[in-house]
Amino acid sequence: MSKEQTAGGAEDGRVELVVDSDGLLAFTQALVRTRSVVDPALGTTEAAAAAVVLAKMREFGWEPLVEEVAPGRPNVVAFVTGGGGDGPTLVFEGHTDVVTEGDRADWAFDPYSGEIVDGKLHGRGSADMKSGLAAAIYAVRALQLAGPFPGRVAVCALVDEEGMMLGAKHVAASGLLAGVDGAVICEPEGGEICTTAKGAIRLRFDLRGVMAHGAMPHIGRNPVAAAGSLLMALERLQSQLRAENGMGDGIEALSITPTVLGAGTAPQINVIPSAAEIFVDVRTTPAIDHVELLGRLAELGSSVSASYGVTATLTVIDDRPPVEISRSHPMVTALAAAHLAVVGEPAVFGTVPGTTDGTILTRDTSVPTVVYGPGGKWIAHQADEFVLVEEIIQAAMVYALTAREFLSGVSHDVADG
Repeated sequence: MSKEQTAGGAEDGRVELVVDSDGLLAFTQALVRTRSVVDPALGTTEAAAAAVVLAKMREFGWEPLVEEVAPGRPNVVAFVTGGGGDGPTLVFEGHTDVVTEGDRADWAFDPYSGEIVDGKLHGRGSADMKSGLAAAIYAVRALQLAGPFPGRVAVCALVDEEGMMLGAKHVAASGLLAGVDGAVICEPEGGEICTTAKGAIRLRFDLRGVMAHGAMPHIGRNPVAAAGSLLMALERLQSQLRAENGMGDGIEALSITPTVLGAGTAPQINVIPSAAEIFVDVRTTPAIDHVELLGRLAELGSSVSASYGVTATLTVIDDRPPVEISRSHPMVTALAAAHLAVVGEPAVFGTVPGTTDGTILTRDTSVPTVVYGPGGKWIAHQADEFVLVEEIIQAAMVYALTAREFLSGVSHDVADG
């Protein structure tokens, strides 16, 4: 492996972009080896990983801003001005939190080893998404060293993407992104340029009945029975909405997925409980109007529960809209051209199956966002998570070239593989 990877320049008279691949990989390993699971029981947060990011940014001579979103949970944001006059502002965004490793016995290796074996960097967060964040930082450094360039570029390392996206909500509310022209979200998408990200609604149904003895069910009103019927009704509604909008049942389809069910207690099998609750994870596409959908869900809950003499209250826990950006947007065309130049083949355009911090940035600040990053599209949150070393380096080169082209106002035709 060479110490440096290059892209752009030479043939067009500009200074070649040089990515320090050895430094990039060592930095990615350092991030992966830093456990940043948010675990209130253990008192752990993203703080240690944020400190690694902060130290690297300061090593590069940047002046990052650090803002605590919650105690011990800092956002880190650095803006780098190109020195080449006025121009756009481009953001690269990643998050410092990772999901739990779960049972370590399920892993074939230490989930925080960060080891590189057979061309793969292993560990929790290697793909989702510490490699993408590291690639962005080293890409901006390569752009800076090859400067000057017009406008400015920034890296946002935010907290809580795996939770309620408090970091993205905080930076959006802070006004820090005022004047930003676009943001590349560095999530693992297997080399796809994702111009659409599905929306998400997290909600709960609270069913209230009447408590009674299990031997006298006619006296009570059973919310558990109502919950069973509601679960089936939700599945029917999902099928109906898919049919109405011409959807299949693949990644781009709407989904209504019950995820948590609660009622009663095991020691009280002979008691009809007075309450039950259902938590639901809804994923939507741009074809779905959230207000209308929530109205149908509330009506469904009320009608189904009423047949059991039970009441149903719908509570929206979080509402994240689907977001999309045109493939002809200058940021997207620059990204597609950079991918082609670095990888050697046109990028595939795709859809993010979930939401990202970009969802919040677009919702709350109207900043256009696109998702592209190293790592397999389906490896996130699994045991034995890994990312290909080649993809990390390629992503950094693509990011650097994308920033140069976008900030310089170079136009490109859309390349679609």
